[in-house]
Amino acid sequence: MPANRCPNPSCEYFNRALPNNAKVCPWCSTPVGNVVSSTPQPPIEPQQSQPPIQQPPIQQPPIQQPPSQYQRPVTDQPNYQVPQQAPVDYSTVYQPRVAYPQTPPQYAPPPQRAPVLKLIHTTGREFVLVGEGGYIGRRSQSPGIAPPEIDLTGIPNEGIVSRRHARVDWDWSQNAYMIVDMSTNGIYLNNNILTPGMQYRLLNGDAVKFGQDNLVNFTVYVM
Repeated sequence: MPANRCPNPSCEYFNRALPNNAKVCPWCSTPVGNVVSSTPQPPIEPQQSQPPIQQPPIQQPPIQQPPSQYQRPVTDQPNYQVPQQAPVDYSTVYQPRVAYPQTPPQYAPPPQRAPVLKLIHTTGREFVLVGEGGYIGRRSQSPGIAPPEIDLTGIPNEGIVSRRHARVDWDWSQNAYMIVDMSTNGIYLNNNILTPGMQYRLLNGDAVKFGQDNLVNFTVYVM
């Protein structure tokens, strides 16, 4: 029975007889065999682990959508014709915009205006009431006192007229001017003496006298 020998040529025990029961070389740990080739064998390199081969991903075929119930082919043209319309002459259709006046959101009647009261003196001098009410009298010589609305200063016998001889106001309920005596010498309306503090209507053409001596007389005009 041939002896076991080391098959590694680079080992010191190469081709040397080893114990029959030896399974590997005691020097290089190479497995031993009974027959050794005379031709030197290249050393056996340890096998290196190979990386796993990556398989390419499997591409799934695209999912085919079921065809619709009806698809019109490209060559399928509509079997109807669009009616042709005659061109429109816009020069006869267009109407210029007309500017309309803006109406108020709510109708407001015009404000009511009282008629004009005028007193005409026997000398022909006229005294007009400004506004719908005021005093009849003479201007005060003291500064800071407002003159009456109907100032009788400068008429003959003006001393009979008080600073505030009477008060006149337009009364919408009576539809007339009302006069109130506020004097000490009195007022006569159509030769009837007035009670101080009481209201009396003034009508167009009435005769008004201040004092008892028939020296200051006026004719009433309501216009």
